[in-house]
Amino acid sequence: MKNLLIAVALLASATSVLAADTPIVGNVQTRCLITTDTNGVFGNPLPSKLSTASADGGVVPVVRYDVTLANAYLAKVTTPTAFSASPSLTDSVKWTGSTAVSKTSDSAMSGYEAAKVTYGSTTQFDLTKAGSTWFSSTATAVYGVSKSFPGGSYTAIVLAECIAK
Repeated sequence: MKNLLIAVALLASATSVLAADTPIVGNVQTRCLITTDTNGVFGNPLPSKLSTASADGGVVPVVRYDVTLANAYLAKVTTPTAFSASPSLTDSVKWTGSTAVSKTSDSAMSGYEAAKVTYGSTTQFDLTKAGSTWFSSTATAVYGVSKSFPGGSYTAIVLAECIAK
């Protein structure tokens, strides 16, 4: 009888367990905004050369980074290594390019240029201060060995990214 009472007590204390998944959601607003300040334009100083340099008749593209949280982001700017649109090309294109700080909203950002890291066609800047920074990127494309670029429209892209640390 004692065993029966223990068994009944155990069964009575065992209840079914119900579970529910309760989501937790949230939105994170970036504190780094990238804006095109000046669209680039290729000049054509030689039949085999396209360049954004003003001396070559081009316009250097400028990208602005607005950061509201200091020391939280890296600016990563990549100059073109190919055309995103162009006439059909039958030879290789040699690309060169560089990115530099062209203006800042705060003199405390003056060290950005000296501290930049360049690898391949990408330049990275540590955005250690809150404020605005303008980056200029040059791009030059040379076609074949003294070969003339075919007539038409050419487009290349400067990729600007803001990487959270």
